[in-house]
Amino acid sequence: MILEHLGWNTHFQTEFDALNNKDFTPARVIREEKGRYLLATEAGEISAEISGNFRYNTANLKDYPSVGDWVSIKPINNNTHSIIYHVLHRTSCFTRKAPVSGGRKVRDIQNRKVVLGGSTEEQVIAANVDTVFIVMSCDDNFNLRRLERYLLLTYNSGASPVIVLNKIDLCEDYHELFLEIEAIAMGADIHPISALDKSNIESLNSYIRIGKTIGLFGSSGVGKSTIINRLLGNEQLPTSSVRESDSKGRHTTTWRELVVLPKGGILIDTPGMRELQLWTDSEHLEFQFSDIEDLMSQCKFNDCSHSSEPGCAIQESIANGTLDIDRYENYLLLQYETAYLEDRRREKEVKLLHRSYYGKQHKLMRNGIGLNK
Repeated sequence: MILEHLGWNTHFQTEFDALNNKDFTPARVIREEKGRYLLATEAGEISAEISGNFRYNTANLKDYPSVGDWVSIKPINNNTHSIIYHVLHRTSCFTRKAPVSGGRKVRDIQNRKVVLGGSTEEQVIAANVDTVFIVMSCDDNFNLRRLERYLLLTYNSGASPVIVLNKIDLCEDYHELFLEIEAIAMGADIHPISALDKSNIESLNSYIRIGKTIGLFGSSGVGKSTIINRLLGNEQLPTSSVRESDSKGRHTTTWRELVVLPKGGILIDTPGMRELQLWTDSEHLEFQFSDIEDLMSQCKFNDCSHSSEPGCAIQESIANGTLDIDRYENYLLLQYETAYLEDRRREKEVKLLHRSYYGKQHKLMRNGIGLNK
């Protein structure tokens, strides 16, 4: 396999050269499952695990290898296995707040049941992605508020969003859905397709280029694996139907996987995510909802709460139908969630600084120097 066809470029070459170790070989992560990795190299595919030193010196979940990452490895066991020693610096990174696992659960205002608890950890879903296909479908899975979350996380990742409206064969008039998406897409490209009967599937080919990586994200059952199979030209990835009662998917894809297209281009298939907690900041939120931010600046009073004050541009726009109240309420929800996340991140940074400081002071005391005053 030619490295450039896997996405290798001068950025990664410079990073790799700086390691200055002739025993290292570059490789890209194809799949990760329970700490075991499948990698692609010039010589072919090889299994891998991280080195003990890497594990010992890596404190954060986000710093471990993920699908799409470039890593430096040393083959062992007659080139049948390998050890990962470094993760090269990422050019983009699609992440979310790690799912809650036994942490404190908090309900937001207005009883919207958003889970905000758990450890404040950043989880990498896919690395070094150039374009994100956000896949939605024309069935009960269609959800503009979820789309706004995916758009926000995509802009935060550094990749370019493309919205793929799949299963148009199930909808008599998908143009209405197209217009609803267009109203919140902030200029992102939108492509209505049917992966099942291949309608308009060729419109996605313009994003597929040698060495460029596309990540497919969306809920279970929207057809991500079927789209990849159509672009591959064969049924390489398993697929299944959704439940007719609620259009919910059956999680055919159970792990993230990188696939190289025969004619060039790289696709990353991802399983549907039940929890899509934000990992972003207020800057990206303001960009995604710049229409609402602009309206707020037009209010009569600078300290307008946008509830009952006279001359409120937000309430006027909701009343005359130019601002969707559901979009505005989702903006408030995401704003609340983002502020909560930023507070938790600051708390964690302070705790880490304290641990580092007192750890150093303890070491000085052990050496007989004493505490600094």
